[in-house]
Amino acid sequence: MDNAEAPEGGRAVGTRKLDVVVLAGGTGRRLGGASKPDVVVRGARLLDHVLGGIERVRAQLPPGDVVVVAPPTVAVPAGVLRALEDPPWGGPVAGIAAGLARLAALEQASETEPPGPAGAVGDEHLTAVVTCDAPDSWRALPVLLEALENCEGAPGACAVDGDHVQYLLGAYRTAALAAVVAPGGVALRDVAVRRVLGRMDLVHVNLEDRGDELARAAHDLDTWEDIRAYSPTPTPRDR
Repeated sequence: MDNAEAPEGGRAVGTRKLDVVVLAGGTGRRLGGASKPDVVVRGARLLDHVLGGIERVRAQLPPGDVVVVAPPTVAVPAGVLRALEDPPWGGPVAGIAAGLARLAALEQASETEPPGPAGAVGDEHLTAVVTCDAPDSWRALPVLLEALENCEGAPGACAVDGDHVQYLLGAYRTAALAAVVAPGGVALRDVAVRRVLGRMDLVHVNLEDRGDELARAAHDLDTWEDIRAYSPTPTPRDR
């Protein structure tokens, strides 16, 4: 479903639940081994740029939980879940599987409580995936979600940055995502993201066509040069 046309962002859609998996592990080799989520840029950690941004757009999204996949040395704010693949350093695919497992465990635990309104949890359970080294990634979530909702039957929608498909900036149907990252309930490890998520017939959303703010959403800060050059895009209320 390459280059499917998505509607303009900003409108909340009727999805029941949207959880967010924030990948914040990795070795930070291009940063000399620094803990990437803890790198401070423009007064805040990279991880906090992403988490704060998710809160800013949450009103445009369905309710849900946020889980950070990171080592125990990375501080996570109250109210945010945490997870880590076991053993660690299994790669982004294993990280996604760990995040989904943590969210599933929370949901199973909540099932012991009195049930909520009918249909409160159903087959429209979605999960967004972002990374901590793309501090503006949260800006794309409303657009990606709408693209997915407007393409019935699609397993997910992910960003396209030029010629590069950004599988780690996407919104996915949770069951479909879990089936590819943990087939049979066993998480894949040490495999390329493209090899796994590239099997899915995804909606591709070209962010470059949607203005500077969304074009920046897929940009990673992989080097110290990238970090020094980064300047956050102001939100409307900051202007």
